[in-house]
Amino acid sequence: MKRRKLKSFVIPTTIAVLIIGTFFTTAIITKNNSSLNDADENVDYVSETIIEDEVPVINTQMKVVNPYTDQSVTIGKYFYDYKAEADRQERAIIYHDNTYLQNSGMDFVATNVFDVVAVLDGTVTDVKEDETLGKIVELKHDNDYISIYQSLSEVSVKKGDTVTQGQVLGKSGTNELDKEMGNHLHFEFYVNGQVVDPSLYLNKELSDAKEGE
Repeated sequence: MKRRKLKSFVIPTTIAVLIIGTFFTTAIITKNNSSLNDADENVDYVSETIIEDEVPVINTQMKVVNPYTDQSVTIGKYFYDYKAEADRQERAIIYHDNTYLQNSGMDFVATNVFDVVAVLDGTVTDVKEDETLGKIVELKHDNDYISIYQSLSEVSVKKGDTVTQGQVLGKSGTNELDKEMGNHLHFEFYVNGQVVDPSLYLNKELSDAKEGE
């Protein structure tokens, strides 16, 4: 094979092409870097946590409390449940004016007068006095719950008041309907306009209550 000798003008031309190519490559890289820097200046970087106040998640379920705080209070009559045992049904019958009535709530009795308290936060929607049922307080709660407190001897709230759970509404007393029970509270609980057995709700979280049973 013959070795060919490059002509004298080829080498300078090649060097010039390399130099020019290097120049354009450097210019392109510099321009791209400049564009990236400009873009960086327009970016807002997160320098703080999005949630500034970290609050631990807690259980916000509300528990329905008894309508009394006196530990001497006991159950005088139960809510009448057609599915209950016979002896339970017997303790849920009211005899008044030669008539047997099914109890629509629960009656709590004690020897001494006791404070009657709200079972949940709510608003007083009615306060009245009935010749047969005694003084009555009605509360409206969230989720279409209503609680009614009858046979009161004293009332400590008025219509339109906002009350908190456990707040005293009045004191137990007597009435003509359940006269034989003496000092007591007649308590009723409604869900979506329907009267229910209070024992399914008292001392239970609302999520655990057995609606309609």
